[in-house]
Amino acid sequence: MGELLLELLSEEIPARMQRRAIDDLAGLVRDKLAAAEMPAAGVRGYVTPRRLTVMAKGIPERQPDRSEERRGPRVGAPQQALDGFLRAAGLASIEQCELRDTGRGEFYFAIVQHAGRPAAEVLPELLQAAIAELPWPKSMRFPAAALRWVRPLTSVLCLFDGAVLPLSLGEVPVGRMTRGHRFLSAGEIAVDNAADYIAKLEAAHVILDHRRRDIIAAGLNRLAQEEGVQVKPDRDLLDEVTGLVEFPVVLMGRIDEASMALPPEVLATAMRTHQKYFSCLRPDGSPAPRFLFVANNKPPDDGKTIVAGNERVLKARLADARFFWDQDRKIPLASRLEALKDRVYYEKLGSVYDKVRRMEALAEFLVPHVPSADTERARRAALLSKADLSTGMVGEFPELQGVMGRYYALHDGEDARIADAIADHYKPLGPNDTCPTSPDSIVVALADKLDSLIAFYGIDEKPTGSRDPFALRRAALGVSRIILENEIRLPLRNALRFAYDQFSGLSVQRGLVVVNVLTFMVDRLKIHLRERGVRPDLIAATVYRGPLDHDDDLVRILLRQTALASFLDTEDGANLLIAYRRAANIVEIEEKRDGLHYDGPIDPTLLPESGEQRLYDALNGLNVTLETFLARDRFERVMERLATLRGPIDEFFDKVTVNVDDKALRENRLRLLSRIRAVMNQVADFSQIEG
Repeated sequence: MGELLLELLSEEIPARMQRRAIDDLAGLVRDKLAAAEMPAAGVRGYVTPRRLTVMAKGIPERQPDRSEERRGPRVGAPQQALDGFLRAAGLASIEQCELRDTGRGEFYFAIVQHAGRPAAEVLPELLQAAIAELPWPKSMRFPAAALRWVRPLTSVLCLFDGAVLPLSLGEVPVGRMTRGHRFLSAGEIAVDNAADYIAKLEAAHVILDHRRRDIIAAGLNRLAQEEGVQVKPDRDLLDEVTGLVEFPVVLMGRIDEASMALPPEVLATAMRTHQKYFSCLRPDGSPAPRFLFVANNKPPDDGKTIVAGNERVLKARLADARFFWDQDRKIPLASRLEALKDRVYYEKLGSVYDKVRRMEALAEFLVPHVPSADTERARRAALLSKADLSTGMVGEFPELQGVMGRYYALHDGEDARIADAIADHYKPLGPNDTCPTSPDSIVVALADKLDSLIAFYGIDEKPTGSRDPFALRRAALGVSRIILENEIRLPLRNALRFAYDQFSGLSVQRGLVVVNVLTFMVDRLKIHLRERGVRPDLIAATVYRGPLDHDDDLVRILLRQTALASFLDTEDGANLLIAYRRAANIVEIEEKRDGLHYDGPIDPTLLPESGEQRLYDALNGLNVTLETFLARDRFERVMERLATLRGPIDEFFDKVTVNVDDKALRENRLRLLSRIRAVMNQVADFSQIEG
C-alpha cells in the first residue's frame, strides 16, 4: 500500500475560502481514487494561508485486473462482422470466443482481459483532473500555468511512496521541494514523505494542521488572564485569524484613554472589522482598555515593536471614530430625514425616505396585533430607523447602522423604547442572531422586512437559486421567527396586502405578489422547522399549502402542528391514521373507477346498518364541535374529539360492506367515507402524514 503527498503552494489564499477549498480538494482526490479502483485507506487535508495539502495512505500499488465480457455476432454472421468483432476485442481468431445460446440463437462471446495499471502511472492523470476541477468562488489566470487558481501557484510537491509524480502545470515547478514560513524560514526544503514533510515544516515555523486555532485560543486566554480581563468571544474572528497565519504569536496592546469614551460597539467594530483585533472585557462586561491580536512572526524583542505599531494604527483609527461621534451628535437625528430623500433605496423603488414613510404606515397597521405596542412610538421609530445612514459614523462603519441610530436618538432625548426599536429593527441578522422582543421593536422590524419583501417581489426581483442580492431569504425567515418566538397573532395575508398598497407603480399585480411572498415565506419557515427537528410530513400536513389555504397565522399553524404530533404518538392517533388511510384509499379508488366525486350530501334514510348510522351521527356531532374548538385554537381538545371517531370507524369497517350491488346504498356509503376524510382534513392534511 502506498502513500500520496500533494502540496499546492501559492500566494496567500483568502481565509474565508480555505476550509471549503481543502475539503473540496481532499474529496476530489478521494473520489477519483475510488473511481480508479484504488481507494485509499485514509485521506486527510491540511490548509494554511499559503498551501493546500492532501495526504492519502493505503493506496493500492496498482489497479486490479479486470475481465470484460463482450457479446459478438450471431453464429453464421457474415465474415466481415466477425472480423470487426475480433479486432475490437483484440483477439486473433474466432476459436478464442465462447458459444452461448441466449434463447434467441447462438452468439459468440469474447472475454477481454484488462491488466491493471500501476498507481504511479494512474495518479498523475487523477491529480491533474482534481486540481483542474477544484472550484473557487473567485479565481484568476496567471502566466506560469494554463489553469485558473485563486492566487498564483508558486510550486507543487507531489510524491508517491517517496518518488516524484510528474504533473503538467506549465512553468509551475513540480517535485519534492517546498518552502517554510515566509519570514522565518529561508530557502527550499526537500521532502521524502508525509512524516518528513510535517516535521520539516514545523521546524520551518509552519504549523500545518488546525492546532494553530488552539494555539491562538490558548494565547488569547493566557494574556487576558494575566491582565485580569476576558476575551470577548468571537468564533468567526478566531477562525478567520487562524487562516491568516502559519506561525501564530498572540500579543496584547493598550487602547488610549480618550478612545475609551466611544460606544462599545464602535470600539469592537473598529478593532474587529478593520484590524482583526480581539476585544477585551472587564469582569463586569464593560470594555477593557486592551486589545489582542495575532502576529504571523516571531518577534525579536518580545513583540514590543509590533505592539507599538499596532497601537499607533488603532489610535489613528479610533481618532477618526471620535471625530465622527462628536460631529454626528451636533445634528439631531430627525433633521437627517431630508437627506434620505437623496439616498436611492433601489432604482424602481424610490428613495430611503420613501421606504421609511411606508414603514411608518405599516407600523400603524401592525400595532394592534402586537400586545403593548404603541402607535406613536412605533411610527416615530419607523420614521427615524434609517436616519443614521447619513451619519459619518455609519458611513465609516456600515456594520453599525441601527446601533448608532439608537445612540443618537437617546442623545436627542427620544424615548428609550423608540431608540431600542431603531437599533433592533434589522434583527435577526442571521439564523444565530436573536429576535427583537420589545413590542415597538417587533413592530418596526416586521415593517422593515415586510416592506422589503413586497418591494422586490413587486418589481419581479425574486431570489433565484443561490442568488439573493437583496437578502429576501433572511427577511422572510426573520418575519417568521419574530412572529413565532413572540407569539404574534398576525394575519400575514392582510399585512402583505396593506404593505403592497403603500407603493405606487409596482409592475406585478397585488394578488400575485401577495401569494408569491406568502408562499416564499412559508418555504423558508418549512426549512427552519426542519432544522428544529420537526418531522417533514407534519410540516407538509399543517403548513400553508397555497393560495386556497386561508390559514396564514403562523402561531396557529405551529400550535396545530404540536398538538398533531402529540396526538399521533398515542394509540388512538396511530389507529385513527390507519382508518383515515383506509377510508381515503377506498374513496379514491372508487372515484377513479367511476369517474365521480363522492363528496356530496349523505342521505340519512339510506343507513340501514347500525354501524353506518353510528358513524354518521359521530361525524355530524364532531363537525360542530371541531368548528368551535378550531376557531378558539383549542387544538388539544380538537385531537381529543378526533379520537372519538376511532370506535365508530372500526365498527363501520367490521360490520358494513361498502361495495354492495345496491347502487344507491353503495354511493351513500362512499359519501360517508368521504366525509371522514373531509372532517379530519379540517384539522390537518392527514394524507401527508407518514408512518
